[in-house]
Amino acid sequence: MGRLYRFIRYNKFKSITVRAWVYSAMFRFQMLYTRPDKLPAKWGIEGEESPEAATLEEYRYAKGVSYAVNRVCNKTKWESKCLVRALTAQKILRQKKIQSTLYLGCRLENGKMVAHAWLRCGRMYVTGGDGTGYTIVDKFRTE
Repeated sequence: MGRLYRFIRYNKFKSITVRAWVYSAMFRFQMLYTRPDKLPAKWGIEGEESPEAATLEEYRYAKGVSYAVNRVCNKTKWESKCLVRALTAQKILRQKKIQSTLYLGCRLENGKMVAHAWLRCGRMYVTGGDGTGYTIVDKFRTE
């Protein structure tokens, strides 16, 4: 009961937090039960990037989204790794009509290919860091 009270009393991002939980479950379900060739169709315009300029209000909202998504995804019962986090944040930002770019990258680590996804809004990296060390394979701009 104390956790619920603290959530209601002290969480400035209640709405974003609840949506992050729902969307992370939805995207994880999609990852598991949708054919891989069908997934990118809903991620945005392939091969394009969003502008590197954003308003102060957009940056503030994106920071709240970043905080909520990372906090929620650390505590989910299902696996919420980089792609689920990036898609969740992208969906929440898209609802506010804030443009972002989803990057998919890979690198070689100990002889194995490792994939990573991250999201950028303006000049701010919302989830997944800045992709340092990863080669960009594809990118998707929100519509």
